[in-house]
Amino acid sequence: QVQLVESGGGLVQAGGSLRLSCAASGRTFRWYGMGWFRQAPGKEREFVASIRWSGGGTYYADSVKGRFTISRDNAKTTVYLQMNSLKPEDTAAYYCAAGPGFGSHANGYDYWGQGTQVTVSS
Repeated sequence: QVQLVESGGGLVQAGGSLRLSCAASGRTFRWYGMGWFRQAPGKEREFVASIRWSGGGTYYADSVKGRFTISRDNAKTTVYLQMNSLKPEDTAAYYCAAGPGFGSHANGYDYWGQGTQVTVSS
């Protein structure tokens, strides 16, 4: 069992930066792939980024590639999403997820956090 709690969301101007954190509980955290997804009002949840359990592989949606960076600290059982050059279209609730693999499909993840809101003003 893994429990996930996101933090770090907030209001930022376009061009600014935020770092999201996802603290995980559970001894098996280090064996899970981790992902970040987001959902804007009236839209479906979409993939943002993911990272292998070892941290040795990362994967990004085209819309965030070059601006966002996912990382993890298995000793702290925490995964991060550094978001730079934020745009108004990045506004959404951001969710972290844990699963046995890693990838862009939400059904590949078994555990989800409650989400943290990111709002980017123009």
